[in-house]
Amino acid sequence: MPHTELPENRQAEQAPAAPLFDWEGLGFDTRQVHAGDYADQNRGARVPPITLSAGYVFDSFDDGVARFAGESQEPIYSRQGNPTNAVAEQRIASLEGGTAAVVVSSGQAAITAALLALAESGEHIVSTASIYGGTRILFGRSFRRFGVSVDYVWNIDDDAEWEQAIRPETKAIYTETIPNPRNDVVDIARIAEVARRHGIPLVVDNTVATPYLLRPFEHGADIVVHSSTKFLSGHGAGVSGAIVDGGRFDWAATSRRYPLLTDPPRPGAGSYLDRFGPTAYAQYVREAVVNDIGPSLSPFNGFLLHQGIETLSLRMDRHVENSLAIARWLTEQPEVVGVDYAGLPENPLHELAQRHYGGRTGSVFAFTVAGGIEGARAFSDGLSVFSRMTGIGDTRSMVLHPLTTTHASFPAELNARLGITPGMLRLSVGIESLDDLLADLRRGLDRVARLA
Repeated sequence: MPHTELPENRQAEQAPAAPLFDWEGLGFDTRQVHAGDYADQNRGARVPPITLSAGYVFDSFDDGVARFAGESQEPIYSRQGNPTNAVAEQRIASLEGGTAAVVVSSGQAAITAALLALAESGEHIVSTASIYGGTRILFGRSFRRFGVSVDYVWNIDDDAEWEQAIRPETKAIYTETIPNPRNDVVDIARIAEVARRHGIPLVVDNTVATPYLLRPFEHGADIVVHSSTKFLSGHGAGVSGAIVDGGRFDWAATSRRYPLLTDPPRPGAGSYLDRFGPTAYAQYVREAVVNDIGPSLSPFNGFLLHQGIETLSLRMDRHVENSLAIARWLTEQPEVVGVDYAGLPENPLHELAQRHYGGRTGSVFAFTVAGGIEGARAFSDGLSVFSRMTGIGDTRSMVLHPLTTTHASFPAELNARLGITPGMLRLSVGIESLDDLLADLRRGLDRVARLA
């Protein structure tokens, strides 16, 4: 059959639309699926492939010079960056509203890299007191050996306590949006006021809330970190972490010096701030912390991360729906002494939870059973749907006894002040059928009842 030429205007009408690669301004659900996608050269594969390569070929001698000088964003070596991981980085930065992100090998690596980019030996960090037990251990053990000290503020509304904690050598304030395990949500805007007053960047761990429930940059934070092993990945299959640069902190104008960012790294070179502007902090983290120390993310785990993010909002809706229903149900059970869930009206943090989260305060919270540690043991060993394990943010529901696990190394006085009691259990509520989860919890509570 002879080929018939279409009129020129008709050909233009039938030309396929070009795919989008700039997702700015589109909705959260769209960006969680598409942000970070790149034009693939692998026969049109729709899903970005796993790039298993330690290094990358330079186009020319001068291209290698440009990459090492920071004049090109093309990768040098996978310790610094990888095309698969770049998808996750751009996606997380988009969802959080930051200028750039760096993914690393774990959440602990993210916290470490984020803070070591700010504080050197002999300097100081202030943290809110209610944070994940593993982070307290990191601060009290490894950071202490690095020469970086950490002090804690217990009452964030007490200006005098902040003034006492902050020193001339304080280089960062650290907090979590929804602390683990007690769901004692934090007023990020309040802490941001303190940070601004003192010219200090505020670093916020947003692991439990995720950018779907709250975006710390919108409340005044400067840097966000994630254990993206948890809700961002969502399936408990790969360990990863992320650091997000808000791009708003004025590193040059503050009275506290951040020479790692503002001073030239070598003669004849511009500072990170001069060269990279609103992404200077992220670039420094990538080049001078992650590259030097080496907590690079496997591209396979980077793939699991950006795949998991695609369903973040869908999973978080079910996580929160199940958690609120379970928290309410637990308050009605005679074997339960107390429930720490800020989304409940009777919780002292409920007003803040409503104001910042619309009452949706995630799916990691604690409750206390009668009978102390024996009650906790009986309850935990009676569960079959909930997995007895560390970790949070999985599609699967999990239970843990903090006093004998995450907080086992802490002095009794500290645990008492943190509210970590013998009968307390932490739940990470998954996305299973609510009726099945309630039935499993009831089986555990029935064993507690038999102890009485």
